[in-house]
Amino acid sequence: MSDLGLPLQLGVWLPTDVDTDPAARALAAEHAGLDLVAVGGRVDLVQTGTDARDRQSAPEVGSPPGASRGELPSSAEQGAEVADGADGADDDWTVAAWVAARTATIRLLVAVDAQHRPATVTARAAAGLDHLAGGRVDLVLTGTDPAVLREAIAAVRGTWAAADPTPLHLDGVHHRADGARRGPAPAHTPVLGLSATGSAPAEVRTLGAQWADLWWSGTVDDATPLAEAARTAGREPAEVRIVRTVGSDATPEEVAALVLSGRASTILLDGDDPEWARTVAPRVRALVDAGRELAGTRVRQPRSAAVRTARRPGIDYDGIPAELVVDAVEPGDAAYATVRSGYMRGGSPGLVLRPADTAGVVTALAWARTQDVPLAVRSGGHGISGRSTNDGGIVLDVGRLNRIEVLDRASRRVRIGPGARWGEVAQALEPYGWAITSGDSGGVGVGGLATAGGIGFLVREHGLTLDHLRSVEIVLADGSVVHASETENTELFWGVRGAGANLGIVTGFEFVADPVTEVGFAQLVFDATDLESFLVDYGALVEAAPRDVTPFVLMGRPQGGRIYAQVMAMVDSTDPEVVIDRLQPFAQLAPLVQQQVQLLPYSAVVVAPDEQHQGEGEPVSRSGMIEHLTPGFARDAAALVRSGHTYFFQIRAAGGAVADVPAEATAYAHRSANFSVVAFGASRHRLDAVWDAMAGHFSGIYSSFETDRRPERLAEVFPGRTLERLRALKRRLDPEDVFRHNFSVAAGDD
Repeated sequence: MSDLGLPLQLGVWLPTDVDTDPAARALAAEHAGLDLVAVGGRVDLVQTGTDARDRQSAPEVGSPPGASRGELPSSAEQGAEVADGADGADDDWTVAAWVAARTATIRLLVAVDAQHRPATVTARAAAGLDHLAGGRVDLVLTGTDPAVLREAIAAVRGTWAAADPTPLHLDGVHHRADGARRGPAPAHTPVLGLSATGSAPAEVRTLGAQWADLWWSGTVDDATPLAEAARTAGREPAEVRIVRTVGSDATPEEVAALVLSGRASTILLDGDDPEWARTVAPRVRALVDAGRELAGTRVRQPRSAAVRTARRPGIDYDGIPAELVVDAVEPGDAAYATVRSGYMRGGSPGLVLRPADTAGVVTALAWARTQDVPLAVRSGGHGISGRSTNDGGIVLDVGRLNRIEVLDRASRRVRIGPGARWGEVAQALEPYGWAITSGDSGGVGVGGLATAGGIGFLVREHGLTLDHLRSVEIVLADGSVVHASETENTELFWGVRGAGANLGIVTGFEFVADPVTEVGFAQLVFDATDLESFLVDYGALVEAAPRDVTPFVLMGRPQGGRIYAQVMAMVDSTDPEVVIDRLQPFAQLAPLVQQQVQLLPYSAVVVAPDEQHQGEGEPVSRSGMIEHLTPGFARDAAALVRSGHTYFFQIRAAGGAVADVPAEATAYAHRSANFSVVAFGASRHRLDAVWDAMAGHFSGIYSSFETDRRPERLAEVFPGRTLERLRALKRRLDPEDVFRHNFSVAAGDD
């Protein structure tokens, strides 16, 4: 065998049957820069000396204590081992969950008995743990029977295939599923490995070569037959990673030889030697790097044949930069279901790149520009317009850039990554008694909202989200990383605040938060069948209300001939009397059907959901900014709601502090509008026809809620002088219109 060029991974195996704290050992490994920790299983120790074969007498993976090679336990011993294995599996999951919660970056390899544990349960447990760990969990199935393991592999992969809408049917002898619901999908595409146990390693090894991503064994002479079996199955040998476990007495030269000879790509230390990571591991890395440089070995991690068959045309998958490959998601990956779509809109991108830092964004953007397919940029994926996904293109997802950091308590300055969600921001700022006004959903990503506007429940008192920006770090189309603020790259900073999607990818935002503790939050449901009068009266109340109250009103299709309107209003006050005083005029708008008023933290209103975005279809959304809710607008809006062509019609209050900022101060120019209106529908033809007829009421468009791509919309998003300035910026910073996925200002620019 020769070196397969797989990325070298070094880690430790964490036994769960000793008194040492496995989470503490995992943290130590993480701090020492190791790549992974393994939990579960009883692994063979690879003897690395010249007489290795003579000295390999340790029990095989999962074999009963005292059993040696070629010896089978009695039936009574087997029964005892089944019970012990089940208890051990539960202990292993507990340890793995504890390790996942305590660590931040190190990967987890969890070994689970496939013989006695339902594979669909294992798959769901692994997916849940993967989400808890932020996409750091891989799975190894252990057992003795190839038939059991084959069925277990099918069950795990079938359960993880959440993008498949059909129920899971498995007519197996050992693992069955009769129309089970698939999912949840893991947070990333886990490695699914096998480990040979008992008396049938050869058969299991062949199965691993055919179907698994990883082979974990202590036998040093199985690399060649494993490679041969992979080739027979039509796979590259490099598709199957080999894990070996070594003792602390193994020298760096012996460990490196395992890698350079193709007998391993992942090395686990079996033992509690804190010096190993500091002394041996760096030497192993250096020896492997030197050996590969001398041999001209290219380091890569090939995708499995099953994944490759799902690839889309036009993308050079084999050319993905090495630092992005591990976390990239292709259509054939298990994690594809979690990244393909947005909140309301289905997508089918050919590739999702998920860089972890600014340097990764630079690399991803440079490579994506070489591919002749559409490019979309995504932060949280909530965007109603659907422009954070595509069909057959590349999505550059900055969701992993999600750090929230307080820079200065005195000035309330915070730095937030674009991938953080606003519910997470609210939770992080709550202990300080702060908040940053955002939208009405905690699942919205910071990046998209903070570069477009941000009309949230505190907008009338505290302004738009982008009004709280003090500086940004942004990757431009040419890959340069620049900072922009009121004193540095000032024109770029002007443009980012309202048209950031046109100018680059923001990788860091610096905001000033507002002092906000508890708020009053009301949910009032009215019989608004006389909708014309309701809307006019509601609009007048909003404009006359003190700035510390911000209401939104929402309605759907008529029900039994009646129209019900839900008003959600936030009052920025901790005083119950003030809250009631602000809300009382709204309570008298129309007959109240239901009411609820609470004092609660801002973070309890803007909450990040646990579930991933899995939108479907192509819903239509139309947007408009409007100065006043006039009788003419109310008449047309009521007709639209009664027609049934919209199932979601919302009017958000703006105005107040928004209008304090001059229209020319930011690329968001709709400062005089007191309201933002949005309607969702299922039929583009029907909704567009009605909405176009209402155009005379509107003074512009809020881009994040607009799906209409007709050219005339551009001047409504960026009116007059704003569009001229943006086009000048675009010509200078993005002359090739790389960032054209969201209302490109280059359109029609002659």
